[in-house]
Amino acid sequence: MAEQPALLRVISLPLLVLYGLGVTIGAGIYVLVGETAAQAGMFAPMSFVLAAIVMAFSAGTFAELSSRYPQSAGEAIYVEQAFRRNWLTLLTGGVVILSAIVAAATITLGGAGYVSALIDLPNTVIILIIVLLMGAIAAWGVQQSVMFAAVFTVLEILGLLVIIIAGFYAQPDILTRLPEVIPDFGDGAAYGAIFATSIIAFFAFIGFDDLVNLVEETKNPARNMPLAIMITLVVAGGLYFAVVSIAVLSLPLSELAESKAPIGLLFENLTGASPVTITLIAVVATLNGIVIQIVMAARVLYGLGKQGSIPAFFAKINVKTKTPVLSTTLITGIILVLALFFPIGSLAQTTTRLILLVFALINLSLIVIKIRQTQAPSGIYTVRIWVPAGGLLTCLIMLVGPYFV
Repeated sequence: MAEQPALLRVISLPLLVLYGLGVTIGAGIYVLVGETAAQAGMFAPMSFVLAAIVMAFSAGTFAELSSRYPQSAGEAIYVEQAFRRNWLTLLTGGVVILSAIVAAATITLGGAGYVSALIDLPNTVIILIIVLLMGAIAAWGVQQSVMFAAVFTVLEILGLLVIIIAGFYAQPDILTRLPEVIPDFGDGAAYGAIFATSIIAFFAFIGFDDLVNLVEETKNPARNMPLAIMITLVVAGGLYFAVVSIAVLSLPLSELAESKAPIGLLFENLTGASPVTITLIAVVATLNGIVIQIVMAARVLYGLGKQGSIPAFFAKINVKTKTPVLSTTLITGIILVLALFFPIGSLAQTTTRLILLVFALINLSLIVIKIRQTQAPSGIYTVRIWVPAGGLLTCLIMLVGPYFV
């Protein structure tokens, strides 16, 4: 039998960080800033702060687990190591794949809104072109896909920095106005709105968990993966808080909430210039997010097929591209269906709930592993047990809390 081609270990730390920032920023700030403003008003930035705190616990958990078990289909592998139940492993992998697919469909709808501001085409045609083109890039090769993501990520970050600089230039007193985005201590209604909105803001931080599924293609993963996870979370959190604060302090909330291209609206308001440039960057951001989600979901299918949880043909690597082309094609097709037939708001909230469920299970997995193995293997990144415990608790609170607000 011919030897099965393997994934190539070609991704460096800078590329890994840019990959994480690309999916995080593309999935969040360019698409959902208006949605969070509609629900939390002036206090929308605090929803992002709360979501970042919840993410920080789980980021520590993923950093250790990716160092312990450097394999694709990371979340499923972690659950398998903790519970030794094949059905639970398969369920976890399935939920991760589903969350990536729904996330990509959500980003596609956001991206289509920006593209329609530039090109007069039916929304269905725009969605079709976007998804098929991103699927083709994902199948082309992992180094090409990640380089594509890296270039687009630099443009995304530059776009947000332009917004931040323009905000400070247009409103020199904006730093002194930041307390306006923090509600009074006794304002229960405001904190309730922040908490309820945080489930949408949480979607904007989805990205570092995608990183672990590239571990088999990462150079020196024991060192680079934990670093990339932490850098991604810190940089994204800082950019989000700054941009959303400028948005709610600069624009009428009703306009911000109703806009299909909120970052373009903000840029035009701050600079007086045409929003075409920033709209193009927003398109880049959303396209970037889509290709990264396709790459990640296909790697989870590959990992599950490789370990025997699903049929082995899902783990088949194309000899020429060194990518799982069959898995990539399947993921692309399902994303297309969801993007064509479901609204963005429900897709974003569904994605968040799926991710929170997975995160809760992953945090529980590390707790079980730490209890079972009192001595961690040498040479890996580790966290104290209160980190996964905090991650489990905060994820469960965010899952059930909004139903009581």
